[in-house]
Amino acid sequence: MPQPRHWQKSTFSDGGDGNTCVELAATPTTLHLRESDTPGTELTTTRAPLTHLIRGVKSGLPLSDE
Repeated sequence: MPQPRHWQKSTFSDGGDGNTCVELAATPTTLHLRESDTPGTELTTTRAPLTHLIRGVKSGLPLSDE
């Protein structure tokens, strides 16, 4: 049985009406991401690829070699 997760909302959520935010939950080996308006759909990753993505986005680097 899956363990319950503690979902945390992004500090960049608009805070207004509706469910327009990204949420993150961490387990010992995996990070889980979802949108509030579709909580049944999750993306999973580990810390290294997510860190790489966030650093690339912050630096303005393209996300692919295309």
